Amino acid sequence: MALNLRKTVVDFLADRIEQKFTARQIAQWIFDNFQAECQEKKSNSTVIKTDADLIQQIVAEIGSQRPALQKQNSQIKTTEGRPRQYYWTAKTAQTEVIEAEDVDDEEQFVTGKSSLKESDFYPLLSEYLWSELRVYSRRIDEKRSSNKQGPKGNKWLYPDVVGMEDLTADWHHEIKNVVKEYADKKTKLWSFEVKILLNRANVREAFFQAVSNSSWANFGYLVAGEVEGADTMKELRMLFSLHGIGLIQIDRENPTESQILIPARERTEVDWATCNRLRVYPKSNNVLTKPSEHHPDRRPTQEGQRRAVEALPILG
Repeated sequence: MALNLRKTVVDFLADRIEQKFTARQIAQWIFDNFQAECQEKKSNSTVIKTDADLIQQIVAEIGSQRPALQKQNSQIKTTEGRPRQYYWTAKTAQTEVIEAEDVDDEEQFVTGKSSLKESDFYPLLSEYLWSELRVYSRRIDEKRSSNKQGPKGNKWLYPDVVGMEDLTADWHHEIKNVVKEYADKKTKLWSFEVKILLNRANVREAFFQAVSNSSWANFGYLVAGEVEGADTMKELRMLFSLHGIGLIQIDRENPTESQILIPARERTEVDWATCNRLRVYPKSNNVLTKPSEHHPDRRPTQEGQRRAVEALPILG
């Protein structure tokens, strides 16, 4: 009996509501549970020689059939980034956002076996920035800042995390002295707006929040724990082409494996007027945390940390 891959995938996901699986995990399950059909598929092929080849072929076919699967079954959704994950849900995009994002950051978003808040992603982002990009990062807590912008005004003014890249970290001291004499650029500033989930229901609001509170920096990024749907990525790429804000997806299990899905377009000059607003409005100079508090197991050197903290006096 021939393997009906499309029906098998639909039934597999429908029986496991809200659980996420990669195409390879689904293919492995099909191989383990439909041995006769899989061996028939293998024997009928002139290119599939081994079981590993067969599983890889099923993985490829699941990927190629994804658009048709989703068109015929609106409950099937996918996450973006690599590897893509498939899952079955009856929730609307808006409901998923409401469950994920809570204005008071008190209700938790349940994903798999863990419950997450947006604040849980700040140390993960900081670890990725330091370990992979050598960017020092500090947290801005908008709730501890005065608000002169009206209701939710701070939401559009303050990013969640700011960072500094020290361009001179590996330079010879003589080159550093030359750069100092020429008053040339020695650092680049980064700004990040963090969301637990991005999908078609909140993608534009989240993106323009990042435009509003992160465009002052050399690099501005929207950061997400999860990006749901190919349409969401298409929208983000279109918005990037207009505004230059990039996208980072955080790997919760292994932050160092997080990905820059859309690189930010560099702004050559920092908007110092906006930096001044970020510095003036906080109620105290203790709004930002030290970089080492985000990743205690990967602390920068004491001298490096001192330079990083002192290099951002405008922000804390």
